[in-house]
Amino acid sequence: MSRVLNNLTNAFPVWVLTGGVLALWQPTWFTWFTGPWIVWGLAAVMLGMGMTLTLGDFQRVLTMPNAVAMGFAAQFTIMPLLGWGIAHLLQLETPFAVGLILVACCPGGTASNIVTFLARADVALSVVMTAVSTLAAVVMTPFLTQVLAGSRVSVDAWGLLHSTLHVVILPVLCGVAINRFFPQVVRPILPVAPLFSALTVALICASIMAQSAEAIRASAGSLLLAVGLLHAGGFSLGYAVARLAGFSLQSSRTISIEVGMQNSGLGVVLARRHFADPLTAVPCAISSVMHSVMGSLLAGWWRWRDRQRSH
Repeated sequence: MSRVLNNLTNAFPVWVLTGGVLALWQPTWFTWFTGPWIVWGLAAVMLGMGMTLTLGDFQRVLTMPNAVAMGFAAQFTIMPLLGWGIAHLLQLETPFAVGLILVACCPGGTASNIVTFLARADVALSVVMTAVSTLAAVVMTPFLTQVLAGSRVSVDAWGLLHSTLHVVILPVLCGVAINRFFPQVVRPILPVAPLFSALTVALICASIMAQSAEAIRASAGSLLLAVGLLHAGGFSLGYAVARLAGFSLQSSRTISIEVGMQNSGLGVVLARRHFADPLTAVPCAISSVMHSVMGSLLAGWWRWRDRQRSH
């Protein structure tokens, strides 16, 4: 049973890609999942992530401070600057540009832990880096979004901070507390939690794409190019700076994945709550599909390289 669940979870990019494609051609299949459903869905994903963490995971930061610090710095410099630069270079329409910048300023996504496992990189480091960037996002995401997108639209930094706190930080901390004090409750949930998270994120992104299906089809070329460049840049630059800084191959791959993969679900929720134009959420939804597919392909390529070296 556990093997089946793992295989279904590892097919995460398939669920996201399938949901995204279906949402563009059959929007009514997904438009019901909107409003509070999206918020509660993301909160449930974050709660599940918290249940996989212990105080020991956070204490591990002390044993690998350089790698965590490198990942943190790369996460909140490379991606936001790439988002801002690509939006200007491609002259994206304002809602799409703001959405691209917003998702670029989000923390690492929970799917990065799955892709790190597929790449045979350092899963423990990935979990710690995701947790650290998620906790820091309560300040960093609103601040960076206001700095980089504030010239285009009015950015409610306090509103973003408030939403990030309630939708991400509180569920994660609740999950950690449940894991600490009620392990008997967590034990039967853990095997199905990753698959639940994968399917929920796929449903959130399909819903956003369905609600803006016509606009996405009209601007598909520029949007796909922009989001693709964002994540390709994140993966490649994250790996490059880690290797230049002298980190091991395994740690460098982990940092690359953490930098290249964003919490797009958070971007979707923040965009829908705090920006009047619904199109702002579209780059965030496309991001979830793009980084999942690209990250999984990269993990597969690294595994193939490892097999070639071992022969």
